[in-house]
Amino acid sequence: MNWLLVSAGAAVGAPLRYLTDRAVQARHDSLFPWGTFVVNMAGCLLLGLLAGAVSAGAAGAQVQLLVGTGLCGALTTYSTFSYETLRLTEAGSGLYAALNVAAGVVGGLAAAFAGTSLAGALWG
Repeated sequence: MNWLLVSAGAAVGAPLRYLTDRAVQARHDSLFPWGTFVVNMAGCLLLGLLAGAVSAGAAGAQVQLLVGTGLCGALTTYSTFSYETLRLTEAGSGLYAALNVAAGVVGGLAAAFAGTSLAGALWG
């Protein structure tokens, strides 16, 4: 049963990632990978919110598998983040590469913290 929950979440997360990435990137004429950045930040926020909900008893293990492992696992992408950073470096855009790493790590942690804080306010 658990694998079905993960699969169902991933079936939503993967196309959502692709469509969001394309929609965001189409609106920005920049080398910076805004689409990947947005989906990763959204995933970190959602996963933080879920972690806070689970800690508060407002969500259980099945929701954690469906949304956390499945949806967020397919929505966010460390491999694309890494590839795009490498691509920026190879293109001679070291500043964008460094900004991508710094913003991705710091922003992701901030988004996860914001999610847990929001969960605390809602269910704490």
